[in-house]
Formats: sequence, structure tokens, C-alpha cells
Amino acid sequence: MSKSKFGTNTICTHVGEVLDEQFKGTVSPIYMSTAYAFDEVDIKRYPRYFNTPNQEQLAKKIAALEHTEAALIFGSGMAAISTMFLAFLQKGDHVVVQNTIYGGTNNFIKEELPKYGIEYTFTNGYEVSEFETVIQSNTKLIHIETPSNPLLTITDLRAIAKLAKSKGIITTIDNTFASPINQNPIDFGIDVVMHSATKYLGGHSDILAGVVTSSNENMEKIWQVGRNLGGNLSDFMVWMLERSMKTLALRVKAQTRNAKRLAKYLNRHEDVKCVYYPGLKSHPQYELAKSQMKGFGAMLSFELADGLDALAFLKELKLIKSAMSLAGVESTMVSPYLTSHALLTQEERDVIGISDRLIRFSVGIENKKDLISDIEQAILKVKTSKLKLH
Repeated sequence: MSKSKFGTNTICTHVGEVLDEQFKGTVSPIYMSTAYAFDEVDIKRYPRYFNTPNQEQLAKKIAALEHTEAALIFGSGMAAISTMFLAFLQKGDHVVVQNTIYGGTNNFIKEELPKYGIEYTFTNGYEVSEFETVIQSNTKLIHIETPSNPLLTITDLRAIAKLAKSKGIITTIDNTFASPINQNPIDFGIDVVMHSATKYLGGHSDILAGVVTSSNENMEKIWQVGRNLGGNLSDFMVWMLERSMKTLALRVKAQTRNAKRLAKYLNRHEDVKCVYYPGLKSHPQYELAKSQMKGFGAMLSFELADGLDALAFLKELKLIKSAMSLAGVESTMVSPYLTSHALLTQEERDVIGISDRLIRFSVGIENKKDLISDIEQAILKVKTSKLKLH
């Protein structure tokens, strides 16, 4: 049976396994060797070349999930995205970047690309017209993130791909927040997809990794740069990632269901000023999200009502963890102002709407009522403390 006809759960479970030919075990063996034969072999394997047995096979699972031809696995999301940029950009080129993106990517672009003589322009928004107005004659790449971190804005994949193709520009996307379970950008014409595999692909808050996936032609360019930069992942962690991805679809679907319920609950709450979640019909891009996502994701953000201290609220949480990363099976909340977007200036944060009251909520697999109870008790304690002060 063709792998392309497998269902998502079957791809997660079986595609990209390393077969145990010797003992017939059901779990992939780990090939930890850093030295492989060079004579009379079909492939000269070397860890930095991304082609050890575990690396090579897991890449097939990732490519199958994102409907692409090939993939590479990196030591972190930033290793993946930086290699991706440098594979397609050179001195004198220009890149257009969506303004609402992960803070680490924003910082890399501003601090590192100028060293290579690469110009960049951030859009003023996420509508296709915002991209079109800043394209220059030397623009070679457009980078987007949808849903975006942390405000969950939605960018029109079809429109961006159409615009870029009309001008011979390559398109790249950070698909971390959606995961391949909820969104496949390649199907809408985007050229290259990357993930921080630390997040949903790993899913247990114990793996640091990144992936890039695209056509064979594009991945050859990325591999050429990647082998020189040396940002590949160790085979033990590759094995850990493969183990985690077996339950990817189950985890993400459960988290997505929970997130929709929690978003509706928060949206009705008298002590919550606003909620950012594309699965709410009140979200300005609900219909667009519905047209290009199979699920609305498990990430949302919200602001407490005026006068309620967000940091005090986070400190009062008992079940939901206040932690920097996201997408684990456990629910976490964090202040983007102090973490993912801390490297931006106050003016930059103000422009894109990241206030000190904003809370990013990564919804896990816990029971909905338990999460709600934790939020309620934390809000009550903050309100009680505020009353005592007055």
C-alpha cells in the first residue's frame, strides 16, 4: 500500500520506522555510531550529513505528514530556520518577513542577516497587500507564520503563495503553532515548511529539535548549507523524537478540542478583556482559518481585565505550569512580553500588540474542568489581593 494513502495516525505510527532486521523488535533500534564504512557502500553515512539510519528514516515520517518529498532534522528550531534562510539568501538579496512572528526569528533576522549583506523588511500586518507593497526587485524570499506567535493572527496561504509565484519568490513558513495535524501549507502552494520540533512534534517538553521539509530540489540546497553549519540532531534525540511522533495526531487532536473549549470559556469570562483564538467565530479571520486549517490548534492568548496583574495571576496557578516553552501534553501559560518577545523593543511590542497583560496559553490534555478550576482560583486570588490593597 502506498504511504501517501495511509491515514494520519498510521503515518505517525509506522512511516519512518527503522526496521529491526536482527531481532524483529517493534520499536526502532538506535544507531549511535559516528563512524560508518566508506568503501563498497551505497551511502557514505556521517551524522553531520543528516543521513544516519535514524535521521534518514524519521525524515520520511516528517515529509509524509507535511505532504513533501524530503526533510531534514536539526538540533533546534532556530538551527532549522537559520539554515533555511541562508540556503536561499545571499549578499544583496532582500527578504520580506511577516511582522507577527516568533521573537527568536525576529532577532535572528535583525542581528544576523545584515552581517551577510542581506536586507529585510517587516510587513505592517498580515494581509497579502502588506506583503505586496514592500516587495523589492531583489526580494528572494517571503517568510510567514500562521497562526502567529503569540497573537494567533492568520495569514492567507493561497494568496501569499500566488503573489510569490507571480514574482519568482520562494515562500517559507513556520508551521509550529498549527502542527502538520492541523495545517499543511504545501497543499496551498507554500514552498518550504519548518517546525520547532521542540513543540508539538516532540510534545513532552523533553526534546530540543527543529525540522525543515520541502521538495527534493529545495532540500538539496538546505542540505548543502546544513552540512557546513553542523546543526543536526544526535541520533538518540532523533530516536526520542520518532517515539514521540507516534502519538502526535492523538495528542494534537485532544489538545485542539481542549483549546476550543477553553477559548469559549475565557471569551465569556467577565474578568477577561479579550481572547485571541482562530477557532472563535468572533476572531476576525475565523473563516480564513477554517478554509486552510483542519483544526484551529491548541494555542491561544488572552488578556485579563484592566487592573488585574497578569504576573500575579501566573504565580497563583497550581495545575497549569508557568513555563517558557509550549505544546507539551501539560498546559502552560507564559508572558510573551517577558519571554518569546523580550528581545523586541517596547515600541516594537506596542506596534504588534504585545502588552504586559498578554498571556499565552498552551492547552494540554488535562480535563477541561480541572483547567477551568485552576484559572478560576488564580483569578479569585488576584482579585482578593487587589481588594486588600485598597
